[in-house]
Amino acid sequence: MIRINLLPFRTARKKENVRRQLSILLSSLLLAIILMFYINIRLSSQVKEVNSKVESTKTEIAKYEKINKEIAEIKGKLEVLKTKMNVINDLEANRYEPVRLMDVMTTLVIPNRMWFLSFDAIGKTVNISGVAVDSQTVADFMIRLEGSNLFESVNLKTIKKQMVRQASLKNFEISCNKKSAKQVVKSEAKK
Repeated sequence: MIRINLLPFRTARKKENVRRQLSILLSSLLLAIILMFYINIRLSSQVKEVNSKVESTKTEIAKYEKINKEIAEIKGKLEVLKTKMNVINDLEANRYEPVRLMDVMTTLVIPNRMWFLSFDAIGKTVNISGVAVDSQTVADFMIRLEGSNLFESVNLKTIKKQMVRQASLKNFEISCNKKSAKQVVKSEAKK
């Protein structure tokens, strides 16, 4: 029988397989290292890009916060200006109020039958004190006050008998509330 020695062939084949496996291992290891290096560089550039975007966003936010503060300051000044304008408009609307009140009082007084001793208007309340010939004159004056469209309620506080040079007169105090300018305009428009 013939014997063939295949041993050197198998050893050469094994060596070749080991070399091939080793080269595949090294090349895959090298490829993995290159791939990880590439991914690391790419992620680092993305992180830098995101950080730069964050910084630019922070600077924009700071700029807009400054603008918002300026806007809030302007709004505050505008509110103060509006309140000042409202006060000016109210003062302008009530500018002739004392003159109109005195004019109305001179038309409402009953001539030669009554006289004012004091007259004051504080806010909406008007206090009138005076002297009249009799109680009927005081009542007529109160009716005139109520019908004048300038006053809402007219109340007689006191009425007292007073002797002046042997004449019996009536000393009176009346309190009444003024209507607002809008109510007066509405009541005049209805007429």
